[in-house]
Amino acid sequence: MRGYSIKQEPEDFVVKEIPGVRVVENGEYSIFRLKKRNYTTERAVQLIADALKIDRKRIGYAGNKDKVAVTEQSISIRNIKKRRVENLKLRDIELSFIGYSDEPISLGDLEGNRFEIVARNIEKPPRRVERIINYFGEQRFSRYNAEIGKAIIKKEFRKAVDRILDSIGKDEERVIEHLRRNKNDFVGALKRMPWKTLNLYVHAYQSKLWNKVVEELIMRNKDFLACDARNTRIPLIGFATEIKDKNIKRVVDEVLEEEGITQDDFIIRAIPELSSAGSDRDLFAEVKELKIGELEEDELNRGKKKVRISFSLGKGSYATEVVKALFS
Repeated sequence: MRGYSIKQEPEDFVVKEIPGVRVVENGEYSIFRLKKRNYTTERAVQLIADALKIDRKRIGYAGNKDKVAVTEQSISIRNIKKRRVENLKLRDIELSFIGYSDEPISLGDLEGNRFEIVARNIEKPPRRVERIINYFGEQRFSRYNAEIGKAIIKKEFRKAVDRILDSIGKDEERVIEHLRRNKNDFVGALKRMPWKTLNLYVHAYQSKLWNKVVEELIMRNKDFLACDARNTRIPLIGFATEIKDKNIKRVVDEVLEEEGITQDDFIIRAIPELSSAGSDRDLFAEVKELKIGELEEDELNRGKKKVRISFSLGKGSYATEVVKALFS
């Protein structure tokens, strides 16, 4: 059992995106700062689209932010008057106009994130770290994300739909309605989900594979982590992944065999836009501007302490992994 607690309250976990979008005086896309509390990014964006009565596809963002948190990030909305957006009244969602852009904000269009975290239920202060193994954090996987992603990769579309329907929301209702009208059309049912959500499932499974490969590499070679952080990248497996390092390739091949899949499985002809060529990811993530406060009395956990921690990370790295390292 870990010796700390985070996210006991949304305000204990504050995320502020370091934007990468270039703002101009005029443009097709209006850029807003979205501040949300206790929402996934996709859920908040869908609520905004519904309130504006516009197609969800007109809204773009750079990255998914934590649900149990208070987060700030930039979003783009195509062809919208800023007054319409600023006049919206949505619970725990605030929107403020930043400017315009000639391009939409897309996944990855950010420099990184700044975190302000309260770690609770502790007895001693955290240690300092300069870098961490760049594991995908637990929030990447949620309850079934990786399992749904694997089902899609293996073309087990009914299984993917069944898992999606284990939690019922507005998106899932669309899936149910499609199946009422089109019995056994599970591919069509999946397509009723937001594309970014489907893509997240596939990416979650790729992330799980990445974590497994790294864990196996470390277990087999204790000196593996002594390599140069600037030059070491581990593949995010897809249909076009090429691996030159023989030791890494051997481990990847074994993990794929254990999972019962091949690289070609990442070609999804039934839903081509979900096909993934793969990429790679830094083995390490730098922890920048780390500040650790003094221990304070924890008002939520009697007899325990709390501490305020702040730091920044590059895009795609997980604050929960930093906190884990701080208290390891």
